[in-house]
Amino acid sequence: MTDVIPEGAVSTAPYRYALAVEYAGGLYHGWQKQEHDAVRCIQSEVEKALAKVANHPVNVICAGRTDAGVSASCQIIHFDTHAIRDPRAWVMGTNTYLPDDIAVLWATPVTQDFHARFSAKARRYRYVIYSSPVKPGLLHKGVTWTWKTLDVELMRQASRFLIGEHDFTSYRAVGCQAKSPVRTVQNIELHQIGSLIIIDIKANAFLHHMVRNIAGVLMKIGAQEAPVFWAKEVLDAKDRRQGGVTAPPFGLYFVDVDYDQVHGLPRLPLGPFFLGLQN
Repeated sequence: MTDVIPEGAVSTAPYRYALAVEYAGGLYHGWQKQEHDAVRCIQSEVEKALAKVANHPVNVICAGRTDAGVSASCQIIHFDTHAIRDPRAWVMGTNTYLPDDIAVLWATPVTQDFHARFSAKARRYRYVIYSSPVKPGLLHKGVTWTWKTLDVELMRQASRFLIGEHDFTSYRAVGCQAKSPVRTVQNIELHQIGSLIIIDIKANAFLHHMVRNIAGVLMKIGAQEAPVFWAKEVLDAKDRRQGGVTAPPFGLYFVDVDYDQVHGLPRLPLGPFFLGLQN
């Protein structure tokens, strides 16, 4: 469509674009914009930047809202516009107006039946733990630090109790507003790279604080402060009070979303980039 319509023209029919956004969430109050501009949020920054390129107000929808302090290496969003721009212009132009800790990675036109949230088949997070006697200076808001030595094999064994369809009441925040606590965890993998321990988890959807609560339980088991079977005992209790401490938001990354191939979205290597992991 952009081949036959002059760049910068305005269409009478709305166009829909999907974008991948990367951000370091340490200095933000989460993804969702707030009523008061004094609170910095990722969505507000992205919408303001896109509006400058589009020359009109823009509202974006994301695949999964992230909490305060949480980062993303591939958050998927979509928005509608009457402005005709080349995908490269949406990327480069928007990045010109974004803070240094937010970046658009790619942009592509999609059909009106694509929805960043409701078209998603699965979502994937990575939780990055830095296990070392001394706290890190670099990435201090990009990893969760523990001075304790964690046994990754024990954490791996415990994680297997959480795979499949379960009632995750014990692993969600008390104030979670989801109508159902049932979620299907498709896979959990744990990797270790030197002092870094990565919890890689994929599910059809996630509850509020679900990944951080899972990380909290696995870290306690890894520190040998609870047995491996405790992960299942917490799950079966269906009571948040039986769970462990909610792990900090720093170190949590939204890294991928699955969509039907018919939408034709680009695929990038999974982040965060400093891990150096294969998909």
